[in-house]
Amino acid sequence: METLETKFAQMVKEHKSTIFTVCYMFSKDQDEVNDLFQEVLINLWKGLESFKGESHIKTWIYRVSLNTCITCERKKKRDALPLDMDVNLYDDCDEDTLQIKQLYHRIGRLGFFDRAIVLLWLESLSYEEIAAITGISVKAVSMRLLRIRKQLKDMND
Repeated sequence: METLETKFAQMVKEHKSTIFTVCYMFSKDQDEVNDLFQEVLINLWKGLESFKGESHIKTWIYRVSLNTCITCERKKKRDALPLDMDVNLYDDCDEDTLQIKQLYHRIGRLGFFDRAIVLLWLESLSYEEIAAITGISVKAVSMRLLRIRKQLKDMND
């Protein structure tokens, strides 16, 4: 008989890259990513017994991860003090790197929910999977992605 602890350890082992991917979307600071990862693990552990298997385990993990990161982000914004540093930690200036930085900067300016949808889309999940994770319809996913793409394209840096 498989114990809950064994089931949890196996789940984390199989899906830790999914959890880290979500955490990295919400922070680039390694310590903060590790904190988010720990928060996600705590929430996954708390919810594991109640997971009924009505959706795929990866869908549930995405949903818990996104909700945890969004909640932590909201708390952080309420408690944050502005910190301004005159240091550029990312000095790489080739064209590809600049475009990637610009894209991630723009994605970072989106709302939590839109950022989550973009993350799932960038992870090559189907619209059906994105809908299941976010709790909106497939049509709503399609419409949001169209709007998000236009919004990203129209942003000034």
